[in-house]
Amino acid sequence: MSRILYKYLDITGAKSMIGNQDLQFTNAYQLNDPFDCHPKLFDYSNVPESRRERWIPDEWLKEEEENDALNSRNETWLCSLSKVNDSLLMWSHYCYNHKGVCIGLDIEKVMESVPPMFGFIHLKPFVLDVHYQEIIKRPSAFGPSAGQRMYQWTTKAKEWQYEQEVRLIMPNPIQAYAAFTPEQVKHPKEVWDPREIRHYMPLKGECFESIYFGINIDPTEKDTIIKYARKKLNPQINLYQMRVDDNAFKLQPERCPLK
Repeated sequence: MSRILYKYLDITGAKSMIGNQDLQFTNAYQLNDPFDCHPKLFDYSNVPESRRERWIPDEWLKEEEENDALNSRNETWLCSLSKVNDSLLMWSHYCYNHKGVCIGLDIEKVMESVPPMFGFIHLKPFVLDVHYQEIIKRPSAFGPSAGQRMYQWTTKAKEWQYEQEVRLIMPNPIQAYAAFTPEQVKHPKEVWDPREIRHYMPLKGECFESIYFGINIDPTEKDTIIKYARKKLNPQINLYQMRVDDNAFKLQPERCPLK
């Protein structure tokens, strides 16, 4: 069975993603959680004997490790998806009070859509579940580098657990897939911080498995998306209208009628 993951968007973001058939990757530094991929997720206090050298002070080794973690954060772009399509909080926060949409993506087909050399080093994004925890005991910064990166990419505070996030992670995407957002085009700068630039991975129409419309979506916007999705995006796409459950604080999807 295909694995479907979901992207919550306001109406402007949804029309852009559907119309351009792409997936936006944002630098980890630019995410709405200031702790995301932060170097302080690690413990730098104890330098192992295997790393010590007679002429290098421990403080220099600690600083080197923290700089490596900072560089890893600055060089990481990611796309946040969710395992669920009915989160009340995400419909409120990311879809502007239920006025947007939630797009279901077939991840197997998404990975088949990745163009050659989307990443400078890794050819395809990593698909990783986020783990939620309290910072009770941080792992040593001097562990194996592969494990360090995975921990840094996937660890978030328990307050975010409701999102049930899965991340597509691409270190160092190449500039061919970089582009300004419409808002950045309106407010140009002489010099841009590279971390401010998004990267857009093209998708085939078949990647779009479903679209869920928010309870408060504008009917005209909904009709426009339905017509485009069925004619130009994916004729087999599943379309749903979210409704209030009469018996619980839950949302229920109702299949949109064929026209």
